Formats: sequence, structure tokens, C-alpha cells
Amino acid sequence: MHMTEFRSIVAETGAAHGDPIAVHGLEDVARLCAAADAAFDTYRATPREARAAFLERIADEILAIGEPLIAAAMRESGLPRARLEGERGRTMGQLRMFASVVRAGAWQQLRIDPALPDRAPLPRPDLRLRMIPLGPVAVFGASNFPLAFSTAGGDTASALAAGCPVVVKGHPAHPETGALVAGAIARAVAACDLPEGVFGHLVGPGNELGAALVADPRITAVGFTGSRAGGLALARIAQNRDVPIPVYAEMSAVNPVLLMPSALAARGAALGTAFVGSLTMGAGQFCTNPGLVLAIAGEGLDAFLGAAREAVSAAQPQVMLTAGIHAAYEKGVAALAGAAGVETLGKGAEGTSPCGGAALFVTDAKAFLANPALGHEVFGSSSVIVTCADEAELVSVLKGLEGQLTATLHMDQADEALAARVLPILERKAGRILANGWPTGVEVCHAMVHGGPFPATSDARTTSVGSMAIDRFLRPVSYQNLSAELLPAELTDAAFGDGAPRLIDGKLTL
Repeated sequence: MHMTEFRSIVAETGAAHGDPIAVHGLEDVARLCAAADAAFDTYRATPREARAAFLERIADEILAIGEPLIAAAMRESGLPRARLEGERGRTMGQLRMFASVVRAGAWQQLRIDPALPDRAPLPRPDLRLRMIPLGPVAVFGASNFPLAFSTAGGDTASALAAGCPVVVKGHPAHPETGALVAGAIARAVAACDLPEGVFGHLVGPGNELGAALVADPRITAVGFTGSRAGGLALARIAQNRDVPIPVYAEMSAVNPVLLMPSALAARGAALGTAFVGSLTMGAGQFCTNPGLVLAIAGEGLDAFLGAAREAVSAAQPQVMLTAGIHAAYEKGVAALAGAAGVETLGKGAEGTSPCGGAALFVTDAKAFLANPALGHEVFGSSSVIVTCADEAELVSVLKGLEGQLTATLHMDQADEALAARVLPILERKAGRILANGWPTGVEVCHAMVHGGPFPATSDARTTSVGSMAIDRFLRPVSYQNLSAELLPAELTDAAFGDGAPRLIDGKLTL
């Protein structure tokens, strides 16, 4: 039976809050997709300055919501005020960064190879290239970032920056938060005199709406952040369409941390304490949570394990995003505790639903290699520490890992030879490699990659954070021997000097 309404849930108590919320139906999916398609040609033709101003207006409208947005997000996610105020700032920062990207114009990748009529043995035609937007994009809100990876999050911001209308399937765990942000975007659309179909917002629990959205023939790409099962389900729908489309899904990672021998010997205990701090941040509900630690056995590792055990035993249970996420976490922790060759190193205070307690497990390389499930993500504050007998065993474990969002090296200068040996392996496994830090937290900037080989993402060539995220929603078109009257304005000779870089006859011209 089709549900016609549902309720916002208070994460901390599981109680319903507020008035019933109407659930969109399949007819709404079709309506919003049709509106997005109708708006596409008008929106993609907006001048760079107008599109940049629109993105900035969205940021301003989000800020203008004020306290009601933070209060709703706190209630629906269980996340603390400071975290959500910071996330609101990041959401606005992403929009403003993409506004600057649009203004700069490099995303167009303008290329001009002038005609060479006298070239022998054959003349060269006049060829000019630009990137154009794909078309309407479906975006799925994430559970763990109700602002920065949700309704106006990075996928929405980068798709709008590319010139693509967006239809968002709001995450059912935070419908009030999503509705507030959707209202802000709608106000920005109206204020900038853009077609209403530039942005649409679908609300409802279950998978029916999302499946219909991806299947709609007017949708040309999908942005998703969530579970491996969810991302793969959407990818199957997208590939089974009459016209398959790309699904840019950020799904699953354990983000291995490598503790190099010299660093362990020098500061093993300090690393153990800092590790647990990263692991338990936000109840471990980060895509980049350090769910796997690799180290060579020795006194330094013993000090690390002792400090980590002490730190985790002092960790208090934290509210998890939803009851379903909490239940999945408890199931994953129980599976690790019962796995062959795995010992429980330590646990934090026990939590009752929806609060999850931290858990650390330790195993050796042989047991880890024999059971691939030990390397699968358990979303929450649990981690597996793998002890390796020597460098060769460490390398074997690394080579057997799945794709990851991040890989971390804790190292001193004496560890550089080993780091140089494993770095080529890590490059093949992860989208971001960091030294002497912790992977939780993703900087929004031009050099950031938040992606990686499967199953971290469905397409390792892309990123969902940073200015390169815009490239997911663009495709190249080449124009051969078109007159100036027919060429896109930015490819005409008269457009030179508009501030956008161009590659002219193979030479970059600024």
C-alpha cells in the first residue's frame, strides 16, 4: 500500500515530531522531471555571472533561515549544534566556491584549433570544443550530513554550477531539515528569475520514489552518498534503462591507517589515543572514519594498543543518526566479535538504542586475509587493528584491500623507505593519501578528492567534494567549420578576453 504521509523522527528518542508530512507519489516524480527537462535549455544558457550569482543567492537564503534550520537538523540527526553550525558554513562555502569556479570559466575547457587550409597532404578544418551540461540530475540526500551532503550539498551545488537542473530525493531521516533548505533554493530560483524546474524536491520514505527518479528518461545522471547496497541498486536501475546513465555513488570505505615502525616506536601511545578520538568523532558516522589500522608487531604497537584500549574504554555512547543505522552497527560489531581469529581489544560504555558504543578489535594478517568480511565497513565507531609479522605481510594485506576513500600514513623520516614502497599500492587503492593526520574531515577546496576505486565510489575518476566535482555533470562537444553566427558565443573570436582560459592551437591562453 502506498504511504500518503509520514513523520519526522527525533533521533535521540525515536519519537515522532511535528505534523504529518505528505509523501510524494510517482506522478510527482514525473512532474518534477518534466519541469527540470523543460527548464534545462534556459538554465544552461545562463551567463556565467548570472549562474554564479544564483549559487551565492542560495547560500544567502540558507543563512537567512537562521535558528530553525539548526534546530531541525539537531532534532532529526542527533548531531550537536557546533557540528551543524559548522556544516551549514561548509554548505554555504561549497556554493560560493562553485560560484567562483563558474565565474573563472575553466570548467568549460575551451579549445580552439584554427583551420589550416594550406596544410599538406590534407587541410585541417576549424575545430572548437566546449563542455556542456548533461541535463537534469537526480541527487540523493545523505543521512550523515543533513546539510553538506544533502538537499543543497556538494552534488546539488556542482550540478547547478554545471548548468544542470536538479531533482533531489530528500533523505527520509531529516524531512524538516530538507524542506527548509529546499524552500531556500526555491526562493533563490524565484529571486534570480529562473524557471521553477531548475530545482525540485521529493519527499518520502522507502525506495519507490528514488527508483522511479533514476528510471525517469529525462534524468541524465545521479549523485548519491550512502550505503553500498543502496548505491549498487541505483546503478542497476540506471544501467537497465533504455538509455543508461552514470551514477556517481560514494558508498563504502574503511580508510586504512598505516602505522610505520619508527613512528610507532616514537609515539605509539599518543597515536593510540588520537586514533580513538578520530574513530569516535560524531559516533563514527563519517565516510572517512578510520575503520582499519595496519601495523607491524613490536613494542611500539603494544604501546598503541594499550593506549587505544584505555581511550576506548572511556568513550561514552553517542546518539546515532537513525534506529536503522544503530541496528546495522550493532549487527556489524557482533559479527566482528564472533569472527574467527578476532579478539575484542576494548569497548566503550554500552549504549541503548539509538546510542552506539565504540568497539575495537584486533586480528593478525593471516586471519584478515582469510576473511574478506573483516575489511568491510561497519558504519559507526568500530575499527579492526591488523598486526603484521613484517613488511612483506603488511604489503600483502595492502594489496588485498578493496578501494578506499582515504589511506593514511603515520611516519617519521626513518619510515620514508617503507612509505615509498607502499605508496604506489596506496595510489591504486585510495582517492586521498595523507600523512601524519587522521582522515575524518574533508576540506572543501580545489585539490580535494573525495572518491576512490570501487566500492568507495562507483567511478574512481571522479570526486564528490572539491571543484573537480563539476566535471561529473559535463560532456564535451566539438564544433567543426561552424560559422561565427552559429558557434556558441564563448567559442567565437569575439569572446576572447572574457576571462575564461582557452587552449588555442595547443597553447594555453589566459
